[in-house]
Amino acid sequence: MSSEIRRRYAGEAERPLGGYLAVLAAYGGAAGGLAVLGRATGARLPERWGLGDTILLTTATFKASRLLSKDAVTSPLRAPFTRYEEPAGEGELNESVRGHGPRHSVGELLTCPFCLAVWVATGLGAGLVFAPRATRFAATVLTAVAGSDTLQLLYDAGKKLASK
Repeated sequence: MSSEIRRRYAGEAERPLGGYLAVLAAYGGAAGGLAVLGRATGARLPERWGLGDTILLTTATFKASRLLSKDAVTSPLRAPFTRYEEPAGEGELNESVRGHGPRHSVGELLTCPFCLAVWVATGLGAGLVFAPRATRFAATVLTAVAGSDTLQLLYDAGKKLASK
């Protein structure tokens, strides 16, 4: 990417556009690789996705992207790209992104559940094509964890209301 484009886009801010291009290229390569693998193995996309699978994938994508981007236990995966800042409540962390270029861009991806959701949903969607039973099992587990988290938060909120 030319320095003129970077300057006009970012102004005085330091934005790692080259790193973003690298992340986009990696995603495109992975998605393209899945398409090639599908053609080579004869795997076919379903005619349409059912509502149940859509809800399952939506919930599992939410939970997996949240676990990967915010959970304290998964912080070793983010540590090369981030710096611990503070707890964010309920087992989650706030972290700041470190580095420049691709390292910074990967750090932004790994700390953003919204950004990571595209990757997770693509992986789960591909899983439904290549290994539907295993993917439905994993997605069901993630959905159960999301449901459990919701119940835990509701329970805690109910205890706080009851103690007032």
